[in-house]
Amino acid sequence: MHDKTIAELSAGLAAGEFSSRELTEHFLTRIRELDGRLNSFITVTESQALAQAEAADAARARGEAGPLTGVPIAHKDIFCTDGVRTSCGSRMLDNFTAPYDAHVVEQLADSGAVMLGKTNMDEFAMGSSNETSYYGPVRNPWDTDAVPGGSSGGSAAAVAGRLAPAATGTDTGGSIRQPAAMCGISGLKPTYGRVSRYGMIAFASSLDQGGPMARTAEDLSLMLGAMAGFDRRDSTCLEREVPDYHAALDTPLNGVRIGLPKEYFGEGLDAGVRAAIDAAVEELRGQGAEIREISLPNTHLAVPVYYVIAPAEASSNLSRFDGVRFGYRCENPVDLEDLYTRSRGEGFGDEVKRRIMVGTYALSAGYYDAYYLKAQQVRRMIRDDFARALEEVDVILGPVAPTAAFNIGEKADDPVQMYLSDIYTLAVNLAGLPGLSVPAGFVDGRPVGMQLIGNYFDEARLLNVGHRYQQATDWHLRSPEDYA
Repeated sequence: MHDKTIAELSAGLAAGEFSSRELTEHFLTRIRELDGRLNSFITVTESQALAQAEAADAARARGEAGPLTGVPIAHKDIFCTDGVRTSCGSRMLDNFTAPYDAHVVEQLADSGAVMLGKTNMDEFAMGSSNETSYYGPVRNPWDTDAVPGGSSGGSAAAVAGRLAPAATGTDTGGSIRQPAAMCGISGLKPTYGRVSRYGMIAFASSLDQGGPMARTAEDLSLMLGAMAGFDRRDSTCLEREVPDYHAALDTPLNGVRIGLPKEYFGEGLDAGVRAAIDAAVEELRGQGAEIREISLPNTHLAVPVYYVIAPAEASSNLSRFDGVRFGYRCENPVDLEDLYTRSRGEGFGDEVKRRIMVGTYALSAGYYDAYYLKAQQVRRMIRDDFARALEEVDVILGPVAPTAAFNIGEKADDPVQMYLSDIYTLAVNLAGLPGLSVPAGFVDGRPVGMQLIGNYFDEARLLNVGHRYQQATDWHLRSPEDYA
């Protein structure tokens, strides 16, 4: 059962081949037996999962089932879950039990999905390798010496290791797409505002976006259909009808214009990754897509712009974690300043502290105009690059990351090299566009992902292109040998 996609599991449940309880017990057993190697879960909600599975079976017996009814999933531990620890991968929130559900959690629960637990992640979603978690690094199922990518590395590893059919993630600068690519699964970062951020612990509010991670583009279409929707509790969530993302998956690609940014295929791109992406392009060309070269001239500015704006917003958002109201509190503070200083110093990890300090500096008097304001101006230039390109083409295609997964510890002492692993994904968040990662091959046994970028609210087209590619290839069907 664990090697089936959501679509296949849904069909099996509908046909009575197995019950949701049997399915849920199967995945809980795999988590108990296999996750010790991966460290992909922080919390497993076994009793709650079994209760939800029984409720799903009852709903199906009443004829009230949808495509996700009874399907087990996992949630990234950045989404608040009522009565369940929500740690955000940090010591700061190790003792925090959320008093309410995030909108994404509500939506998926209403769809009948079963929550297996909460997945490991880079602390406060700050990282590209899932090595900054207070609970230890997550390991890549394809090679446990390798990182799974970050910050949604726990979700990616759980799906790749067949410990869950699907999981939620969040993407601030590539944190769904990059781990999906490195773990050989599919991941979608929706248009900013398509999925509510209510109950999703904030890192950088103008960049954060929740999205689905699963085996296939088809599964992502089912997940996004449940996750998306207007939520008045999130002022950035847009009131817009949610289309049937599944309906257009099989549309032929004849005449679809696909642009290849020349900036994505230059220096720094691994030759093996380049070869995999070139082969994917030829497959899409063979299906009738028109391939064109385009330019995104400000691509090289995405990294410095992101690492001014994101830390600045993080500095503001994380100021609430002070040891007073909730979360970690130091022992025996002598006064209020000592309470603040030691609670934050002991509760936050090194990467979070680094970004808070960078962000505070960028927002400080005398530097705001030179750094933060200038970064926002360049952000507009990056967005305009995409707008011009998407007048010429329907979809932009390139690699997700310049290399396949690197070894655990390889870049831990070099933050700049770590940040450069997101060079092809950051600009998509700065522009607020949707981006999709689908498996496209391997380099030395480690997966490679192809990135598809579309216009605002054009997730259906991205999923269509991704699905048609997957209908002609088998990269997404392959399983890590030890988890097959």
